[in-house]
Amino acid sequence: MNKLAIRLLTLAMLSLTLAAAPVVTAVYANPDNEPPPPPKKKKKSSEARPAIEQTAFVDGYRAAYAAIYERHDYASAIEQLKALGRDDSAAVANLIGYSYRQLGDYKVSQIWYERALKADPSHVKTWQYYGLWQVEQGNRDQAQYHLNRIAQLTGTSSEEYRSLAAALEKPPGTGLVY
Repeated sequence: MNKLAIRLLTLAMLSLTLAAAPVVTAVYANPDNEPPPPPKKKKKSSEARPAIEQTAFVDGYRAAYAAIYERHDYASAIEQLKALGRDDSAAVANLIGYSYRQLGDYKVSQIWYERALKADPSHVKTWQYYGLWQVEQGNRDQAQYHLNRIAQLTGTSSEEYRSLAAALEKPPGTGLVY
């Protein structure tokens, strides 16, 4: 009887542990250095243009990405990204928001981050950048919400999570380096 009680107790403890464990669903977002996939459109048999348009889009996206991260030419990148005609894409809207934030235009940056999240609520890079925006604005509770959202999407070992967590660990008013 004693062995049976121990087995039942062990089974009950294991069941409680599994029931209390958080459910984590990993979402792997495209990194922002790769252009988003083309929008889904109905194909016509006579259309050969989509491949050409996608190539032009990819080239334009990569040029804007280089303007942002290699040359820090945010104003030019904004114009390049808007010229792509795909600012309804989360990746494009996020980079526009990031560029406005780097230029110090926080209100416009916020609009673009929210637009990116409306387009794709699972866009991890937007949650990170918008979380950093929240830290810069002194909205630490909101930044923590963004951090929790990233944890739900990718777990706590992602670069996006670590970056925002590091920003939140710094005392308020500390300049961010990212």
